[in-house]
Amino acid sequence: MIPHYRKAVTGIIAATFALTVTSSAVAPALAADPGVTDTEIVLGGTHPYSGPASAYGNIGKGIAAYFSYVNDHGGVNGRKIKYIDKDDGYSPPQAVQIVHQLVEQDKVFAIFDTLGTAVNTAIRPYLNQNGVPHMFVATGASTWGKDYQKYPWTIGWQPDYQAEAALYAKDILLNHPKAKIGVLYQNDDYGDDYNVGLKRGLGKHQDMIVKMASYETTDPNVSSQVSTLKAAGCDTFMIFATPKFAIQSMVAAAQQSWHPTTYLNNVSAAVPFMNAASKAGGPSAVAGVISTIYLKDPANHARYAGDAGMKFYNEIMTKYLPNADKDDGNYLYGVSIGYTMVDVLKRAGRDLTRKKVMDIATNLVEKDNPLAYPGVVIHTSPTFRYPITQMITARWLATDWSPTGLLVDTRSMTMAENK
Repeated sequence: MIPHYRKAVTGIIAATFALTVTSSAVAPALAADPGVTDTEIVLGGTHPYSGPASAYGNIGKGIAAYFSYVNDHGGVNGRKIKYIDKDDGYSPPQAVQIVHQLVEQDKVFAIFDTLGTAVNTAIRPYLNQNGVPHMFVATGASTWGKDYQKYPWTIGWQPDYQAEAALYAKDILLNHPKAKIGVLYQNDDYGDDYNVGLKRGLGKHQDMIVKMASYETTDPNVSSQVSTLKAAGCDTFMIFATPKFAIQSMVAAAQQSWHPTTYLNNVSAAVPFMNAASKAGGPSAVAGVISTIYLKDPANHARYAGDAGMKFYNEIMTKYLPNADKDDGNYLYGVSIGYTMVDVLKRAGRDLTRKKVMDIATNLVEKDNPLAYPGVVIHTSPTFRYPITQMITARWLATDWSPTGLLVDTRSMTMAENK
């Protein structure tokens, strides 16, 4: 691997984070796909800067900050990245319209990190029909890996939801074998993926699920669903929800004096979300909540004091997003996934084509992403398109997530999904 950094950032080991940048004076590419010039690579994306999932907009801001850093340090093989990121409001129809504009009018080279299962499901056919790389989508739906033969231009990045839920199930069987499980889930493919994984993980013990309650993204709140689960006698609470509704559910449980063992899906576990739930519902709303992590936690200052990757992240944030909350893991997610995207572009070399980028993305072994949890390797093959399969369970302890147990590779669980 050729790392993305040109020179050492203060406090970071030069051997790990040195960027070798090809001079812009090198010969131009022999052939260029749309979005590539001698000096520029144009990438497009969408994030929900408004709407029910607007908290995820910080991912796009983190990506933009990282790309700005890369550009200020010479770009990628002599080219600067132009990143066109637009607000889709978490609306699939709106995302479809934007992506058409990005491809047909802005002439982007690739679509990168569009967020949400429903959004990406909606734009995937168009991008694959037109041979546009649909890179590292910000959703853990199993379909991005499972359906690669039908949609060869699409690839995910983060751990898939089914494997994550199966990991929770195994934790329940090990530590809470008599649990009475209540499930809150979003009523779409996003929620369904978690439910499938939970049931598969429980195996012959699926009868431990006492009650399931769904919500729509248009619902004002989920208090009634939480009441239903409490009334059913559940003592274990699975939250398969986006941040707005995850926060509401933890607060509602506390307000109803219901204190079950709570499992919270990773995509809603950023520190600001937990702090918001604690502020609204009191410390008991979040005490002891269990989730997973696969990236470093920027809020865990003690654990990562002196960590080279975290120093690098903080320097990027200080320079490019000085007023942002550095403890928000969504920013860190953006920087980390931006690292992988730049890594792929770098490996593709000066003769940059869409096909070459997809070939590299599906034959990737990235061991040195500076913000991945220690031991996590981003690894793909042409027939296994789940880049991150390693996670560790973590428990919320007042101010941050404390890892518990060992790093688990869910690759075998993920492979089972494809059978």
